[in-house]
Amino acid sequence: MLSFLISIAVLILGYFLYGNMLERIFGVNENNETPGSSLADGVDFVVLPNWKVFLIQFLNIAGLGPIFGAISGAMFGPVAFLWIVFGSIFAGAVHDYFSGMLSLRHGGKSISEVVGIYLGRNTQQLMRVFTVLLLIFVGTVFLVGPAKILDGMTDGFLSIWGWVAIILVYYFLSTLLPIDKVISKVYPVFGVAMLLMAVGLLGVLLVGDYHIPELTYDNLRNMSSKPAETPIFPILFVTIACGAISGFHSTQSPLMARCMGNEKSGKVIFAGTMITEGIVALIWAAVSMTFFGSVEELNGAMALNGNNAAWAANEISLQMLGSFGGVLALLGIVAAPITSGDTAFRSARLIIADVFNVSQIKFSKRLLLSLPLFAVAVALTQIEFGIIWRYFAWSNQTLATIVLWTITVYLVKSSKNYWVALIPAVFMTAVCSSYILIAPEGFSLDSSLAFTVAAVFTLLVLVWFVVSSKKIKESSDGRNG
Repeated sequence: MLSFLISIAVLILGYFLYGNMLERIFGVNENNETPGSSLADGVDFVVLPNWKVFLIQFLNIAGLGPIFGAISGAMFGPVAFLWIVFGSIFAGAVHDYFSGMLSLRHGGKSISEVVGIYLGRNTQQLMRVFTVLLLIFVGTVFLVGPAKILDGMTDGFLSIWGWVAIILVYYFLSTLLPIDKVISKVYPVFGVAMLLMAVGLLGVLLVGDYHIPELTYDNLRNMSSKPAETPIFPILFVTIACGAISGFHSTQSPLMARCMGNEKSGKVIFAGTMITEGIVALIWAAVSMTFFGSVEELNGAMALNGNNAAWAANEISLQMLGSFGGVLALLGIVAAPITSGDTAFRSARLIIADVFNVSQIKFSKRLLLSLPLFAVAVALTQIEFGIIWRYFAWSNQTLATIVLWTITVYLVKSSKNYWVALIPAVFMTAVCSSYILIAPEGFSLDSSLAFTVAAVFTLLVLVWFVVSSKKIKESSDGRNG
């Protein structure tokens, strides 16, 4: 229990101390006009109250991530606490804050366009395609996943495809209608529900007869049932994504950058939601390790149920929170991913609109860009869910890595402290390169060979950065001279 409580305290301190440092490095100017005011269009650029922007951003970036990812991560044991805490502060908060603020400073541009500004035209083109594909993956995952949960909850009342059709209709409306018509009204309710579920579980943990395993030297190891097949590095760092760092967040931040009224709100809206998500993930990880009796019993229960995190989340909610938990499970486990799926499609629409410079004021133009996205998503529902999820997980962390390098280059160009982004960028490069080499859905290489190749690749990327940063500094000195 002590390790868990210390972890929560460190996350909160990290927000105030490290968050303040990130804010100082960026250099907030409260007098700057935000895109929501200067580019107001009544559709996507709409200034909203800070509390609404916070809850919308939280629900946008959360989805199933801090629940399903934390449950799967808990199968590794208390070592998961370390990644959630340090990942959220030193990687996730950096990634989310700067990606959101850079979008804000560049007229609310999508993350692919921001990457292009700092990493060049070729990377921009790659990012445009990569980001849209990732968002379609997200939309598909959060279309099929909730449909399966609803089908289970209703005992086959409509069938999975019936629920898919209903969710798809909602996605269609929320993607096309102005942000203040559906999203700004529905999201705060579901955001509060998700937070209440986490707070309720925390309360039961603290007052109930539950024993959260401590993070000690003896259990600072891989406690999963198949440690040889799922090494902590890199598997854990991809398994727990949204509760530590997630590239998907950078696709959502521009949505809220278009709705902010002041730059000063950036710390709470971007870094604050990341840390909040980290706390939620920490709670779910702790609950998962204790609810089933132990980490070993969690692994056993998950194996008997096909490693279905949705099953575990539903069992935990109903048994620990009773009928109230059932309502929250419906809102948190079903509504939360749906409200990430719809903004995934909305973000994809806006990225394509940015690429082709298509005004989104007219409904017909929004419809024209959205229909192909939904068509591809429907086609992807025919592929096995697990395959889509695994490729989404890797591409998600790869996007986060590219965004971290973008932030690093921005900081170098601005003659600011770039180490805050460089260190997590190097680490995530090693994670993503080793994962795709060692994972079954990747190249399935022997671990020693995979780690060697990944280390060489990471070193080459670092050399690229050193050479590039020297050129940037020389160019900057030449202009100043």
